[in-house]
Order: sequence, then structure tokens, then C-alpha cells
Amino acid sequence: MSKVLITGAGGFIGSHLVERCVELGFQVRAFIKYNSMNRWGWLEKSRYLNEIEIICGDIRDYDSVHGAMKDCDSVFHLAALIGIPYSYLSPIAYIKTNLEGTYNVLQAARENNLTNILITSTSETYGSAQYVPIDEKHPLVGQSPYAASKISADQLAISYFRSYEMPIKIVRPFNTYGPRQSARAIIPTIISQVMADSKIIKVGNINVTRDLTFVADTVEGFIELFKSTNLYGEVANIGMGDEISIENLGKLILKLMDKDIDFVVEQERVRPDNSEVERLVCNNSKIKKFTRWIPKYNLEKGLLETIEFIARNLNLYKYDLYNV
Repeated sequence: MSKVLITGAGGFIGSHLVERCVELGFQVRAFIKYNSMNRWGWLEKSRYLNEIEIICGDIRDYDSVHGAMKDCDSVFHLAALIGIPYSYLSPIAYIKTNLEGTYNVLQAARENNLTNILITSTSETYGSAQYVPIDEKHPLVGQSPYAASKISADQLAISYFRSYEMPIKIVRPFNTYGPRQSARAIIPTIISQVMADSKIIKVGNINVTRDLTFVADTVEGFIELFKSTNLYGEVANIGMGDEISIENLGKLILKLMDKDIDFVVEQERVRPDNSEVERLVCNNSKIKKFTRWIPKYNLEKGLLETIEFIARNLNLYKYDLYNV
């Protein structure tokens, strides 16, 4: 079985991917950002911890990436800065992490002769939908520094495929949600405020639409694309092919939690007008054509699992900041 390096392994999607790869019999080396507390993110208490090789380093540091990749035959590259609001404050941080970090992975993979390289993109690279559903031929529009950094990283990966004939695939998930997601994301934001008995729910733009995939289904998409021999040099979307507005998403969460609370739009949570991605809905025909990927979760089922997780881990969410 493959020996795989997974960057961003302590994060939301990365930690789920690590555990799924262990279940499938992969030898897993988890690359986690070095920190003074030696914390391993969501893998800290993983039931598979004894079966995972942990390496701490920095995706921005070529030497640590190259060393972590030694003796591996494959890599899932997920390490990235993903918070869009912070990208307005420090675009250079996103260039260094998302673009230079991807360069480090690509170049180290080239020098280590890896046989399977998956680079993680994002549906934010499409910008607001110019047509729906959005397929992989949709124009790329950098409507935030974050999106621009990911477009750049994707193009760099494609250049390595074309220039050096490297076995590279680009995985482009639409909005993923589920247990372990950042408290800054919209679904944990709403759920944690409800659980804090807030009198109102503070949100940003409630009119935009998103295509939401439960994290277990996103991870299976990664695995299926890993196994594919038809998609080298290609981009493949992972998404449900459905959309919901943030307003209706919030109403659904309240219904599932049996609550009736008003939403209040806070301007500091709203993106600049020209930067807001108004609509995202995935065309998933490519991944379904070339792999056996079939999502197992509908939105209600995924939300219920997410609500249950946050209820058990509410101490990890700074819900007190939302009390009114």
C-alpha cells in the first residue's frame, strides 16, 4: 500500500483524510505546522494516533517539506491559509503559504520522484458563478487575495505537469462542512451561537448561495481521485450539485435545533462588494464520470452530525463572544 504524505494533516479536512487513509491501509505521514506547544491539531486525540507518523515543519520551508516527503510515493497537499477575511489584511501571508508552499510541495515531489500528487484547490477560484452549474472550464476569477493565491497555486501545479510530466491532479472542493470545521465558518458560527442561548444570531451576507458537501463525502472524493489514472493534469470538482442561501441554511439549522431566533447582519462580517462570491453551485459530472464517487450524506444528515459534534465540544468554540 502507498506511503503517503498529507500536508495540513491537523486541520479540518486534513485530519479526516488522515484517518480515512489509515482505515484504508495506507502508511500515513502527517505533516503538521511546527509550534512551540507541539500540538497536532485535530490529530491530537485521534484514535489512530499510534498508526500515524507525525512530522512537524512549515509548508513555507522547503527543507522541511523535502525532508518530510522522503521515502513517500504520494502526497495529498492540503496545507493552506483559508480564511478569506484575513487575506484582506495580509495578502502576502497567503502568497507565502498558498503559492510558495505549493511550490515547495511540487519541487520536493519532483526531486523525490513521487508517483501521485494531489493539490487541493477551492471553488473560490471560480468567483461568482458566470453560469451554473460550475464545471471545471468555468473562468477563474480572483475576487479575494485568498482566491488569487489559490488560482496561482493551481496554475503552478499545471505548469509542473506540463513542463516535467509529473503525475499531478488538482482537487477542487466546493464548500465543505462537518465536525472539526473552524469556528469562523458559517455553520459552526450559527450552531455555536444557538447553543450559547444568544438572543440573536450574528451573520454576514445571508443572500449568497453555497454548495455544501459533508466532510466525509469530500474525503471520499479525495480518495477516489487519488485512485484515478485518468485525471493527471486535470482539475476535478467535488460538490453536491445543489445550492442553498445562507439565510435558508440558517433557517434549516434553527429548525433542526428546534429554535426560533432572529438573524442580524453585521457589516464587519460582510465582504467588500466586488469581492463577494454571490453564487456557487457545483457541476460534479467529471468526478462521477471518472471515479466511483457517490456522496452518502444529504444536508440534513450532515448538519445533524455537525450539531452533535459541536454540542460535545462547545468548549472549543468562543461562543461567549456572540452573547448579547
